[in-house]
Amino acid sequence: MPDRSFLDWPFLDDSHRKLGEELELWCEAELAEEHGEDVDAECVALVRKLGQGGWLRYCVPAAFGGLHETLDVRSLALIREILARHSGLADFAFAMQGLGSGTITLFGTDQQKHTYLPAVAKGKKIAAFALTEPRSGSDVAAMETSAVEAAGGYRIDGSKTYISNGGIADYYVLFARTGEGQGHRGISAFIVDADTDGLLISERIQVMAPHPLATLKFDGMKLNSDALLGERGQGFAAAMATLDIFRTTVGAAALGFARRALDEATSRALNRRLGDGLLSDNPITQSKLAEMILDVDSSALLIYRAAWLRDVQGQRNSREAALAKLHATDSAQKVIDKAVQLFGGLGVTHGVAVERLYREIRALRIYEGASEVQKIVIARNHLAAFAE
Repeated sequence: MPDRSFLDWPFLDDSHRKLGEELELWCEAELAEEHGEDVDAECVALVRKLGQGGWLRYCVPAAFGGLHETLDVRSLALIREILARHSGLADFAFAMQGLGSGTITLFGTDQQKHTYLPAVAKGKKIAAFALTEPRSGSDVAAMETSAVEAAGGYRIDGSKTYISNGGIADYYVLFARTGEGQGHRGISAFIVDADTDGLLISERIQVMAPHPLATLKFDGMKLNSDALLGERGQGFAAAMATLDIFRTTVGAAALGFARRALDEATSRALNRRLGDGLLSDNPITQSKLAEMILDVDSSALLIYRAAWLRDVQGQRNSREAALAKLHATDSAQKVIDKAVQLFGGLGVTHGVAVERLYREIRALRIYEGASEVQKIVIARNHLAAFAE
C-alpha cells in the first residue's frame, strides 16, 4: 500500500493529514487511470469534477471562495502529489487552475478577483498562464509579444506557445512587452478572455503525454485598460512571484509519479517469479528499490520544507523551491526508469502504469523552469548569501 508516513512529518499539521486521507478516498472513487481519445473533453470534465469535489477551493483565497485566507503551498503540494499518483491528467487540470489564477490572486484588483476567482474555485472557468514564446522559452525577459496603448486600452500583437489549456481555457493570464524599460523591466500582465477578438488558436500541439497545449496568436487584439493585471512594467515580477508559489508543487507532482512507480515496482518484485524464488529476493532488485526509496524520501523532505518555509515562516523560498523542483523532477525520472527496467518488456508496453509514468514525467523537468534554470537560481542564491 502507498506510504503515508510522511503525513506525520512536522512540516504538516492535522488539516493536511485530514486533506490527504479525504483526497485519497476521493481519487480511488472518482479517477480513472486510462484516458480516452478526447483529451480536451476529459480535461474540461476533470476541472468540473475537481470543482464539485471542493478541491479547487485550495487554489484561491477564502475571500473569493477558497478554504485558506492565503494560498497554502503545503495543501497545493499535497493535492498535486496525490492526484499525480492516481492520474497525471487530473494533476494537470488542478495545477493549471492554480497557476492560471495565481497572478490574479497576488496582484489583481478586487473587481478582477471577484470576476474570475470564485468561478475558478467552482470549476466553472478554466484558467491558463500564457508566458512562453516561440523565440524565448526560459529567457522570459526576451519576450517579443507587444502591448501598445491604443484608444483607451492596449493593442496586442505576437504569439505564445506550449500554453497549457490552450484552446479550452476560458481566460488567459498574458504577459506582454509594454516598454517601460529593457528586458524584464518592460513587461506587463493582462487578463484576456478566450472569446476576445484577435486571439487565435493557431496550432494545437501534440506531446508524448497528451495534454491540451496550443500556440496562441495575437493579431491586433484590443484590450480595455481594466485588463491590465497589476502595475505596468511589473509583469516579470508578477510572473516570478506566481511561479515561486507553484514551482514547489511541480516537484510534488513528480513525487506523486515517483511514489506510484515505486509502488508498482515493489508489487512487481513481490509477485514476479525469478528462478526458484521471487524478483524481490534478488540483491540487484533490492539495490534498485533502495535507491528508489532514497530518491522518494529526499524529494519529499525538500518539497515540504520549501512549502513550510513559505506557509509557516513567511519566507520567500526561491532557493528552496528550486532545490525541490530540481531534485524531485530529476530523481523521479530515475525512479520511473528503474521501475520500467524491473518490469522488463512489460514496462514499455502501452497501457502499463510505468509506461504511462515514463511519458508523464519528462515534461516536468522542462516546464515552469527547466532543470538547468533551477541550477542557476540555486547557485545565484547561494553565492549572494555567501557574499553577505
